[in-house]
Amino acid sequence: MSVEENRTLIHRFVEEVFNRGNLDVVEEIYAPIYVGHTAGLPEQTLGPEGVKEFVELYRSAFPDIRTTIEDIVTVGDKLAYRWTAVGTHQGEFLGVAPSNNAVEITGTTMERIEGGKIVETYNNFDQLGMMRQIGAMPAPEQSEG
Repeated sequence: MSVEENRTLIHRFVEEVFNRGNLDVVEEIYAPIYVGHTAGLPEQTLGPEGVKEFVELYRSAFPDIRTTIEDIVTVGDKLAYRWTAVGTHQGEFLGVAPSNNAVEITGTTMERIEGGKIVETYNNFDQLGMMRQIGAMPAPEQSEG
């Protein structure tokens, strides 16, 4: 695939799947052998079904989530992008009751693409900041000085 086709694939995931919740296109975007690695999560995301579960986890807690791709860099079969996501904590998330707090998080994701589908992901984002924003963890105290 060309660089532009790879970029289009990533934009399609962000817009159609993550922002709109259209899980029907996941199998068009992700290979059956897909493996996803997310910092802070003990288990890998496996296959298109794992992607659907990952997306549902976030969309059920933040139904108005909106992710924006800020930058994309492509080298060979790898594509990295920096993103920002905003939403409102309206559903339970990892045992944390809805707070109705507005949340804004940033992250970076690196994808490997083969045969027109995503086969591997490395995802890293501000999970601590997100947990603080939903009230699951206290913010650090400000030191005077």
